[in-house]
Amino acid sequence: MKRVKKPVFFIIAALILALTYTSVFGVYTQNGDTKNTWIKGAGDIRWGIDIRGGVEATFSPAEGVEATAEQLEAAKAIIELRMVSKSITDYEIYTDEANDKIIVRFPWKSGESDFDPEKAIEEISATALLTFREGKSYETQTVDGEGNPVYQTPTGTTAENIILEGSDVTEAKPVMQENSTSGSYDYAISLTLSDEGAKKFAEATERLKGKTISIWMDDIMISYPTVNAVITDGKASITGNFTAATASELAAKIQGGALPFALQTSNFSTVNPTLGMKSLDAMVMAGVIAFALIAVFMIIIFKIPGFAAVLTLVGQLAITFAAISGYFPFVNSFTMTLPGLAGIILSIGVGVDANIITASRIKEELGTGKTLDGAIQKGCSNSLWSIIDGNITILIVAIMLIGVFGPSNILSKIFGESTTGAIYSFGYTLLVGVIGNFIMGVFCSRLMIKSLSGFKPLRKKWLFGGADK
Repeated sequence: MKRVKKPVFFIIAALILALTYTSVFGVYTQNGDTKNTWIKGAGDIRWGIDIRGGVEATFSPAEGVEATAEQLEAAKAIIELRMVSKSITDYEIYTDEANDKIIVRFPWKSGESDFDPEKAIEEISATALLTFREGKSYETQTVDGEGNPVYQTPTGTTAENIILEGSDVTEAKPVMQENSTSGSYDYAISLTLSDEGAKKFAEATERLKGKTISIWMDDIMISYPTVNAVITDGKASITGNFTAATASELAAKIQGGALPFALQTSNFSTVNPTLGMKSLDAMVMAGVIAFALIAVFMIIIFKIPGFAAVLTLVGQLAITFAAISGYFPFVNSFTMTLPGLAGIILSIGVGVDANIITASRIKEELGTGKTLDGAIQKGCSNSLWSIIDGNITILIVAIMLIGVFGPSNILSKIFGESTTGAIYSFGYTLLVGVIGNFIMGVFCSRLMIKSLSGFKPLRKKWLFGGADK
């Protein structure tokens, strides 16, 4: 067996512990009354309606507007898109064509403390108006929380000459572009224009070559690039001080476009949780007890491979929490329901099974008289495809659950659209858990076992499941 260097165990263990701590507790700094979030933790998870409750709102067209069935469906699609862009998967949305109404239910924000339903519905009903304007004249200037200038309210020529609107954009997506000045890569939003929008933009860039076309979201100027060339292919981009999260959020707003008519809230109320936080506490406690029992079992039965398995199971949990809480800047906080927690617990069972298969194969090889190194090598190689086969079947099930019970996606053409967010949440956490198991239970666990076998005091067969001679 090719030896793995001894420090590998400590490096992997340190990374697992660091990931676990930061994914659970997050990383925050306090600047006076301002709390800066560097890394999101479990406290940033958005809990579903079943656990924490939420809001029910009824929207209708503004007074004097007679909405058609097609317009209601368009408004519903845009509200749904805004839900998805914020990773709100536990929602319900219906249209009442007879009364020109759209009924929406969705959970509270992760940091909600006022529980004000009127304030909460602004999150999905606000209309973000995108405009490309000539020049960059503005009325007022303020600064944001990070000290960056914010230019507000277009004036003069900039207010009068609108080149493009949001309806002229057919696609918007976050990308990374090379900065021609610094050579670094910055986040931006790539835009694809409609045929009519491409014509208007080509005329404007030809007329304003060497001058500025500013880009505004509502009355805030978000970018003001200089026109360096005539753009005739309908491809444009928005640049600025974007992060991965803000670029994704802005792209989703633009992609959703403006609502076909102004919405007014005709009714809103608080939705009580169907299960509540006590049910959550009970499930978490059951999970902790189960994990502790599993850890004791693995260490007693399999010794060192069992110890490595426990560490990698902790790492698998940390990856799952990170994918849910918004730990990664390109993934928003995910709406967690009780079925989602069930998915996490089930994925831990899958991870335990993978480690037991590997440890058992090593134990069997030691029983046939192989050397320690030979038994570890043979046990790891013989167990690999059994683990992969089992994980792939679960992976397929999880993907199907996400596809069938999630919002609009490619499978909607076959099964129809669904807003069953609870089942979607189960599929999502199960998928993330299985991916975490591939990383931790298959890759890291084996490296840790091989690394520990290099320490002379630990080179005893009984510490790896063999007979105690």
